[in-house]
Amino acid sequence: MKNLQDLRIFCETAQQGSLSACARKMDLSPAVVSASLKRLEAELGILLFIRSTRSIRLTQKGEQFLRHCKEALAIMAEATTAMHTEDAELSGIIQLSAPSDLGRNILLPWLDDFMQIHPKLEVRLQLSDSQADLYSQPVDLALRYGKPKDSALIAIPIAPGNVPVLCASPDYVQQNGAPTTLQELTRHNCLCHGHNDTLHTRWAFYKGDKSVTIDVRGNRQCKDGDITRKWAVAGKGIARKSRLDIAHDLITGRLIELSVDGWQGECFPLNLVCAERRLLSPTVNAFKNHLNERVNMLLQ
Repeated sequence: MKNLQDLRIFCETAQQGSLSACARKMDLSPAVVSASLKRLEAELGILLFIRSTRSIRLTQKGEQFLRHCKEALAIMAEATTAMHTEDAELSGIIQLSAPSDLGRNILLPWLDDFMQIHPKLEVRLQLSDSQADLYSQPVDLALRYGKPKDSALIAIPIAPGNVPVLCASPDYVQQNGAPTTLQELTRHNCLCHGHNDTLHTRWAFYKGDKSVTIDVRGNRQCKDGDITRKWAVAGKGIARKSRLDIAHDLITGRLIELSVDGWQGECFPLNLVCAERRLLSPTVNAFKNHLNERVNMLLQ
């Protein structure tokens, strides 16, 4: 439409049920309202209202157009708000929980960059491989791997294509060789980690529509993902880690990705999770965009 004001007048007239009521609400003259509706009907080529001397009501086509018109105005309002938000200085507190390895080695510099762009922000960060309770703990947002078990949570994709990969240091591979089949993993020292009450000693792999689960063991186990990564870098064994967590190690050669006959781990997406949609503030939206940009740069 050439004139958004015509759309606003149309929606307000439909809500108020009369031209004069719309005119009073929008501080316009009845003649301006009437001319706007006639202009809109002429542009659309349909009759929007059935008018009488005392009342006005929507036609069937008018009711259909009203639904689309409200959606269009809402999108325009959201876009306008977003444009102003980009120019506004963000402030407030981000209360964030994140996994230990991701938090220490990937997230911290990203947070520093974000706070340098928005110096009035304050961050309260909680790092743990045990998932924070978003309903009872002082945490508004959480970075979490995998699909949220609680369907009531709002999940915003950050790294939807992230997968776990097998990795080891060059020294470990030189001394022990690299597995060429999944079954050979049972003969290697596998570094197992987990969270809460779970320790992951069964590693699942997928190839097409096939799946295999391998029981692994090793002499080091930990429920802190950062410790598991450091053990792998130190040449203590083979780890199965999120590609995002070890991206820098792969780039610098501290770790080598071990490809075993085309088998790979199940997709392990990273999401930004919150308990209520009202928490999706302009600050959160800007933070989400910042994370998406950094992830794309790191994994490209």
